Amino acid sequence: MLLENGKIKLRQLEPEDLELLYRWENDPTLWAVGNTRQPYSRYTLKQYILQGDKDIFETHQLRLMIECKETRQTVGTVDLFDFDVFHSRVALGLFVDTQYQGKGYASHALKLTEEYVFNFLKINQLYCHISEKNTASKSMFEKEGYEVHGILKNWIRVGEEYENIIVFQRFNA
Repeated sequence: MLLENGKIKLRQLEPEDLELLYRWENDPTLWAVGNTRQPYSRYTLKQYILQGDKDIFETHQLRLMIECKETRQTVGTVDLFDFDVFHSRVALGLFVDTQYQGKGYASHALKLTEEYVFNFLKINQLYCHISEKNTASKSMFEKEGYEVHGILKNWIRVGEEYENIIVFQRFNA
């Protein structure tokens, strides 16, 4: 199974991704929606990239880079994490760099990820947590058939404020 369509491909991390990953992982404006609380060194990220040969069944996570096929630019990432084979579910994190947002990359990446998770891994459930304030992501997940299955009140802190998180789920049909 190739993880690509006419617009993008999802690929494994490469050593050439180091500087881009370094910039994204060390952007404190992105930390609130993830679980990062400190900067990463280039050394740590290099080691992470070198672990790319490990299987999702071993590490319970997988990061794929979203690459535009036309320009060969890396525009974002797909993260599968909290992979639970017994309960047949996996969490999804989807990031597209601000300069590439609004061009359909996230929707294409989501569809390819679903194909991989549902058809290849044979997992029953894909879920994600989206801030109530992230209207673009909420709209995309709703458009793609994800259902709201809960709201986590005051789940993340952004600055001095707390934000609610919406739990979106999609099940293997």
